[in-house]
Amino acid sequence: MTKTVKIRCKNTGTELEVAAGSTLEDVYAQSGLTMAYGPLSAKVNNKVEGMHYQVYNSKDVEFLDLRSPSGHRAYTRSLFFVLCKAVHDLYAHASVYIDIPVSNGYYCDIQTGEPVTADVVAAIRERMHELIAAALPIHRHESTTDEAVALFSRYGAASKVKLLSSTGKLYTVYYDIDGYYDYYYGALLTNTSQLHLFGLEKYFDGALLRIPRIDSPGELGALTRQDKMFEVFNEHIAWQKLLGLRTVGDLNSVVADNMSTLLINVSEALQEKKIGAIADEIAHRRGVKIVLIAGPSSSGKTTTCKRLSVQLLTCGIRPVGISLDDYFLDREQTPRDANGDYDFESLYALDLERLNADLNALLDGREVELPRYNFHTGRSEQSGRRLRLEAGDVLVVEGIHALNPELTSHVADSQLFRVYASALTTILLDAHNYIPTTDNRLLRRIIRDYKYRGVSAQETIRRWPSVRAGENKWIFPFQENADAMFNTAMIFELAVLKSQAQPLLEQVPEWSAEYSEAYRLRKFLSYIRPIPDSQIPPTSLLREFLGGSSFEY
Repeated sequence: MTKTVKIRCKNTGTELEVAAGSTLEDVYAQSGLTMAYGPLSAKVNNKVEGMHYQVYNSKDVEFLDLRSPSGHRAYTRSLFFVLCKAVHDLYAHASVYIDIPVSNGYYCDIQTGEPVTADVVAAIRERMHELIAAALPIHRHESTTDEAVALFSRYGAASKVKLLSSTGKLYTVYYDIDGYYDYYYGALLTNTSQLHLFGLEKYFDGALLRIPRIDSPGELGALTRQDKMFEVFNEHIAWQKLLGLRTVGDLNSVVADNMSTLLINVSEALQEKKIGAIADEIAHRRGVKIVLIAGPSSSGKTTTCKRLSVQLLTCGIRPVGISLDDYFLDREQTPRDANGDYDFESLYALDLERLNADLNALLDGREVELPRYNFHTGRSEQSGRRLRLEAGDVLVVEGIHALNPELTSHVADSQLFRVYASALTTILLDAHNYIPTTDNRLLRRIIRDYKYRGVSAQETIRRWPSVRAGENKWIFPFQENADAMFNTAMIFELAVLKSQAQPLLEQVPEWSAEYSEAYRLRKFLSYIRPIPDSQIPPTSLLREFLGGSSFEY
């Protein structure tokens, strides 16, 4: 008699019996569900699994489509796989680095031994279409890590060998398409035919892989140029190549060889040098009276502001800081979002009229009394702090909207210098597995919220989609307006964050909706060897999140 197991399908709220050993694809076929853009993966007892996953015991299952973050990641990884397979088929000895998230896609550094021309990209794109049209199965394999390392050694996949050899994991899961093997640290789709839409364009010296929009899976994200962002990424990648540190496997080797202190010192020095260069540019640009510093959540804007202020002093400029938070409207005047909640992320939550009036008064040499926002009462108050700019003074204004032209619409552009600060993660897990910059920032925020605001990791994860939505609306569209971009991420950072973030992620209960994200982050961090935060200097930007900073916040 065939053994059966019970599956509680959270999508339908019903229970069904399936044969033990059924895959999630089999379960979906029996569920009666119809998903236009899925299913691509599923939450099984609140852990995300691929549709290859087999059930041998009773489970709670929630199927996920392309409109979910997990489904979108599975789609994107599978598209990476098909791209790498296509390049391999056309150029057997070529290498591919899935490098930079930019312009609503991913920049791919493709090394074929010849320039990557538009014709080369067109040939790769055509081969990808052929692989998708052939409806090839994506096979999942599980073996000992030693066996996986031996396999990828035969294929010359050095970054995978280095990563897998350094993790200490006993078993490893990898995949193949038509005999081409690759490794990805998350779930993949089960068949190439599920990749219904993609784009591949010539982009700088490589190619831009474009993916469907998560909010509208039938469309590709708009192809917007982000040349300044691309330049910052490339600058850091060039420096990492110089050090021989491109992937987490390389970083793990540095930690194992007790070379982390040198890496930290060099990284911190590089970051200070960049801040100094921005200060020099401000000093040499005549007429600048206001420095605006913007960036997304947990980008390190506050410490960037403080360190830039120190560097401005060395240039003979006295920085005078004001906070956009003090220009919030009274709470009852705050706009509301689609759910009817106060939208504090909105530009229009600020008293723009008063802000511009105060800025112009200060620029005219007049004295103003700055407001102070009382977050307990939700009201703007007089602060008693009176301010007048003297010769050689520069206002330094930090806030999420600082690059939005509407914020300072009544101030002459020649008097403004705009700085965009963000944690742009440039280290890769391996050549085909990039690390999302949002994961870096989320880990920072989890630590900071717990340490300074008494907020649990579960609650921070719960709020994160709302934070990201605000960033997409109010911050990212204006980042190319910056006169200078500053990358606050450091190559060693994740190894330091791990020790503080991991225990907080382990506290997220399995029954909660946030558990799948906490589990994903824990799994990701398990690849990285830790560096103790005692090696981090007190002036480090990371101290804003870890504690122990010599700056006052």
